[in-house]
Amino acid sequence: MARLAGIIMAALLLVTGVAPTATATAPDRAAAPAPRTVPALTNWTAQPGGFAFTGATRLVVPPADTAARRTAGTLAQDLRVAGRGTVPVAAVRGAGRPGDISIATDPARRGTLQAEGYELQVTDRIRITGATEAGAFYGTRTLLQLLATADRIPAGRTVDVPAYPERGVGVCACYIHITPAWLENLVRDMAYLKLNQLLLELKVKSDRHPEANSWGYYTKDEIRRLVALGDRYHITIVPEINSPGHMDPWIERRPDLQLTDSDGTPQPSRLDVTSPAAFSYYTDLMDEYAEVFTAPVWHMGADEYMLGSDFAKYPHILEYARGRYGPDATPQDAFIDFVNRVQAHAADRGKRLRIWNDGLTGDHTVPVAAGTTVEHWLNVRTRPSDLLAQGYRVMNASYSLYLIRGGFHMDTASLYAQGWDPRSFEGEKVASAAGITGAKISLWPDNGRGETENEVAAGLFAPLRYIAQTTWGTPRPDPSYAEFTARATTVGHAPGRTDLTRPPLPDGTYTLREADGERPAVQRRITRTADGYVTLTDPATGRCAETRSGRLTLNTPLEPGSPVTQESCSAANTLQRWQLTPVPGGFHLTQAITRMSVVLTDEGRWLQYPPDQRPPTVWTLTAPAAGPQRGDRS
Repeated sequence: MARLAGIIMAALLLVTGVAPTATATAPDRAAAPAPRTVPALTNWTAQPGGFAFTGATRLVVPPADTAARRTAGTLAQDLRVAGRGTVPVAAVRGAGRPGDISIATDPARRGTLQAEGYELQVTDRIRITGATEAGAFYGTRTLLQLLATADRIPAGRTVDVPAYPERGVGVCACYIHITPAWLENLVRDMAYLKLNQLLLELKVKSDRHPEANSWGYYTKDEIRRLVALGDRYHITIVPEINSPGHMDPWIERRPDLQLTDSDGTPQPSRLDVTSPAAFSYYTDLMDEYAEVFTAPVWHMGADEYMLGSDFAKYPHILEYARGRYGPDATPQDAFIDFVNRVQAHAADRGKRLRIWNDGLTGDHTVPVAAGTTVEHWLNVRTRPSDLLAQGYRVMNASYSLYLIRGGFHMDTASLYAQGWDPRSFEGEKVASAAGITGAKISLWPDNGRGETENEVAAGLFAPLRYIAQTTWGTPRPDPSYAEFTARATTVGHAPGRTDLTRPPLPDGTYTLREADGERPAVQRRITRTADGYVTLTDPATGRCAETRSGRLTLNTPLEPGSPVTQESCSAANTLQRWQLTPVPGGFHLTQAITRMSVVLTDEGRWLQYPPDQRPPTVWTLTAPAAGPQRGDRS
């Protein structure tokens, strides 16, 4: 019979030149590959047919399902910025019509879909169902990825549930200011990849403690806008003020709160854990941050308190510990005592505490308060399995997941080859995922001038997609890393992401003049850099504009008011890279690393200042044989 079928097919080919269309059998459908997404769909069941996105496509939601309506509204906005036009949202009972995309939440399915999973069914219409709003939202992220490269989606079905509840990124904007636009891009890409937690170690400009306002802080309005974006895209934004170590951005002007050694030498980066005033100062900052950060989580850092020193130089800490916990107490107990008092303060305000692990060395008799999440990054005597056995929730924030400006970069290819997953901690791989909340990559500015934001973004592409893959699904969805990166490239970036690598003017020599000003104009040759900024070269001297003077923080001149000078040009020097930002009437000129803008003085000097301290100069740029180039041009 099979031989006869083969003879008939051969005859048809001879006559028509076209093979007859075969109906897929169930094994054929099951074997069809899943569409490319990140994270990968691991249980996709292919079916005949498919869905076509057209100008008649609607987003339909059950009339009383407010969570689905919010999700559909976000999806409609994303489809519009992705170039798919205006897709209406309609309240419809039932499955809708062919070409519709149906979104619904069904709390009764919590047992199967859990808190963030979803079911996606593709026929001649699409149905996305989550037990929660978050689950439905993640189903729409898969849909956006499927539509990223085609109008037609093959028919099939998947139930897609994350392996871990916390899938994150940590960013230290604690010394080096990172532009809000860059952070907004990160939030959008994280959500697109189903990541859900962003830790931000940063400084909010304080009204209560203006003495803490050294650059680079963020205004409260900037944080409110970022948090609102995170809420819309289901990203929990966790604030951190690292303490009691690494406090120099907050206490450099408060020597009364600094830890002092037995020689009377103050430690500008260390808070005195025995000081009631120091504790009040820290918790007052916590409360002020709560005005703009709405997450029910607080990260206090608690790492590297005695980095480069030891408790023996601070005998009053041991005295404090024994006064509170008896003669067997250790200096480390005073450190844990501070952590626990912060934990109690956070709990009183409905927030859960998180800390880094390296302070839990085993040299303490006082336990960390129950309910504290420990983020494990360093191999110390107290292992992850010990923390898990003691009942702590543990997140994997391994050093192997670090990206350091101008330093160590996560080796994504090697981790992929190893099949790394969140059970693989520094120094130990645990057998079970029980108690492990997930994992995150961490971005640190140890050498603040080592890379620009755009270079960091480029280096983040593969690590971000791998952490999304290994925390949601299987660590190796493709046989090779090259195939995984091809998958990631196919999926691309989130809709609405701003391209920060496109200078608004072509290369050329321009006359720079202060808009509405009387000061003399200057000529500069503007040249695009490989990472999307520009250099400003004086054509008369061949020297480049650079910021290098003033106090250095993390090898970076972050002192407001420091001058912009002309120096020998170097393509590798990030302090010679500038960003031109269109504004009404012209352009602002901002240093790519310090994120401070150029202010022109009455004497014609260029100085750098945070934009909220002195209004940036608005420049008009005129090219030879051309009119003024203004910031409001399209």
